[in-house]
Amino acid sequence: MDKIRRKILETGGAGLLAATVPASLAFAQGTPLKIGMSMPLTGGLGGGGQAALLALKMWVEDTNNKGGLLGRKIEFTSYDDQSNPANTPAIYTKLLDVDKVDLLIAPYATGPTAPIMPLVKQRKKLLMGNFSFQVNAKTKHDMWFNNAPWNTADGWAKGFMEAAKSAGGKTVAILAEDGEFAQNLADGARPYFKSLGLNVVFDQNYPPTTKDFSSLVRAIRSSKAEIVFIASYPAGSAAIVNSISEIGLGPQALIVGGGMVGLQFTPIAVNLGSKLNGIVNYHSYVPGMPTPGVDEFLKRYTVRAKEAKVDELGFYLAPFNYAIGEMLAQAITATKSIEDAKLADYIHKNEMKTIVGPIRYDADGEWSKPRLLTTQFRGVKDKDQEQFRSPQRQVILAPAADKTGNFIAPFDVARKGS
Repeated sequence: MDKIRRKILETGGAGLLAATVPASLAFAQGTPLKIGMSMPLTGGLGGGGQAALLALKMWVEDTNNKGGLLGRKIEFTSYDDQSNPANTPAIYTKLLDVDKVDLLIAPYATGPTAPIMPLVKQRKKLLMGNFSFQVNAKTKHDMWFNNAPWNTADGWAKGFMEAAKSAGGKTVAILAEDGEFAQNLADGARPYFKSLGLNVVFDQNYPPTTKDFSSLVRAIRSSKAEIVFIASYPAGSAAIVNSISEIGLGPQALIVGGGMVGLQFTPIAVNLGSKLNGIVNYHSYVPGMPTPGVDEFLKRYTVRAKEAKVDELGFYLAPFNYAIGEMLAQAITATKSIEDAKLADYIHKNEMKTIVGPIRYDADGEWSKPRLLTTQFRGVKDKDQEQFRSPQRQVILAPAADKTGNFIAPFDVARKGS
């Protein structure tokens, strides 16, 4: 059977791809409430997608064990989109026209989500977003709601740039993958950097297929940039970190990182180990934050993740995917409806209560009060997964309300680990 057409089994795990969610409980008479999505379980985004899907399945189990929603069992269907944006329009067309799902959840990440935005707007479907960036900026779909704790590009880069400015940085190098997410971020960051009076001395895109970054890292080093802002997807992020570790960026480099997807994934972080030290990057959650709902969820998640052989920490995506389910449940219960327009109207007007905290949305379906973290890797050792449960390995620099430490610069000092 084609990988894209495999459904996700409730029992969990990246390898258990078959069938819809079973339930042994007795439910009220009537058809199941069908929720559908695609998720990258293979390809470059697979490490994150597997963790995200497990969290959603946990929400389905929890909800069905309580009797479902409106007395109806949730039937959850997901297809592997293989991290390929070209696959998602056909998958979501199938979900609507063949599987006849009632509600849609977006795939993880910007690349797979962007191509389905015109479809869901045309069909007037609610779409719960899943850690994508600026995919609704042009589509302007009024039934889109992103679960990610960010909003605009300048907001994304704010914590990173505040740290850079505090160290006296004035020159910037921008390295961005030629893909939807990285280009959205870089395009928004450039005018923000200019507004801060910074001088961009290097600005280069690279193809997503790039494996060897040595020439690009040497070029950045030659530019003598003090601030190195990188927007990348997982494979590129890991390769860039390896090249920086080998070649270096020069003694003038103050801060490196910014928008590197993948460094949040446990397997990548463990493999890179001490090479991460000093890098300043974004995150959604790290240990030490005052989020009891997340902490309790992660205790249960870790047990399931070990069984399923997926990311055992799950900090980045898992709590926020569980929150998608919570928001759907709150809206469905309050409106006593599964009509897309009624649910969207409710979510627009009300505070959503989730394990990641309360969420309110702006007109574009993004968080009205973003809570994106800027963190710096410190004291990371090689081949040690459990170290990342310590608040000391990823120190929060911003926002101020969550701050757990001060920025260490220059980069050559910070990368020595402390």
